[in-house]
Amino acid sequence: MAAASGVAVTYGVVQLIITARQVLILIGLAFFLAMSLEPTVSWLVRHGLPRWTAVVNVLVVALGAVAGFLAAAIPPLLNQAGQFAVQVPGYLSSLQDPRSSLGRLNAQFELQQRVEQLLTGQSAALAQGLLGAGQLLFDVVSGSVVVAVLVVYFLASMPRILRTLYRLVPAQRRPRAMRIGDEVFVQTGGYLLGNLITSLIAGTVSFIWLVIFGVPFPLLLAVLVALFDLVPVVGPITSGVIVSLVSLTVSVPVALATVGFLVVYRVVEDYLLVPKIIGRTVQVPAAITVVAVLLGAALLGVIGALIAIPVAAVIRLLVREFVLPRLDHA
Repeated sequence: MAAASGVAVTYGVVQLIITARQVLILIGLAFFLAMSLEPTVSWLVRHGLPRWTAVVNVLVVALGAVAGFLAAAIPPLLNQAGQFAVQVPGYLSSLQDPRSSLGRLNAQFELQQRVEQLLTGQSAALAQGLLGAGQLLFDVVSGSVVVAVLVVYFLASMPRILRTLYRLVPAQRRPRAMRIGDEVFVQTGGYLLGNLITSLIAGTVSFIWLVIFGVPFPLLLAVLVALFDLVPVVGPITSGVIVSLVSLTVSVPVALATVGFLVVYRVVEDYLLVPKIIGRTVQVPAAITVVAVLLGAALLGVIGALIAIPVAAVIRLLVREFVLPRLDHA
């Protein structure tokens, strides 16, 4: 009976976790963001500000940066999106012109026929996709609000949360646990700030390249590159494919040059910028980074890919502090 009860309780807990999976993901993401912002809040508190004032200042600066970015980016993005809608008929006509680059690709791969067959055969699926996109947008907005509220409460209560967690550790091991906890906060905060800096650099450099070579919608594509660069490994590849396909509308040489530029920049970012900006804080080998991102994306999607590297850094830190010393003395 005891064994059966244990199995039943374990099964019930697993079912509860699966049922509340989405809520638990939002809570985990909010706590990760709060951990990333905690070093800044603690620095303000050490310089004489009350905790609530420090939290409000950090959030005001973060929201101000986001609002300023949206205010500067949305009007040009809407303008370029309108230009794209106006130029769609021209792109369609160039598909039928065998002298153009798109026409030659259409003649070789029958792009127009394939798209027409897809649209004709999948009209119901497209309608469901549009409804799903609306539901996804609503989920993203509501989830963002929930995460923002949780981040505020986590930041305001972080000292109390940490004291509670540290009290669960035996007294003689508590100083070591506190030291490891401080290192975890430093690594997560450094990763978030470094990731934002490298993404901003990627978007800026891509915008300059696209403007120089006359690729259409440079700001829209640069913002896309910056956002996708936040997701390690998978994001840059996806944005690179999209930017290269858009550059085909200019010419094949420009598209090939854009592919080469993106490959070279990826090498520079991975082996020069990331080690300088993030590598000193989050010391995770490249192989572990790739494996962690792939596993995170498979388990939790985009959110899993975003937090995969700091989670891998924390696991590596715990293995170094607890597992390896026991094995060495075994």
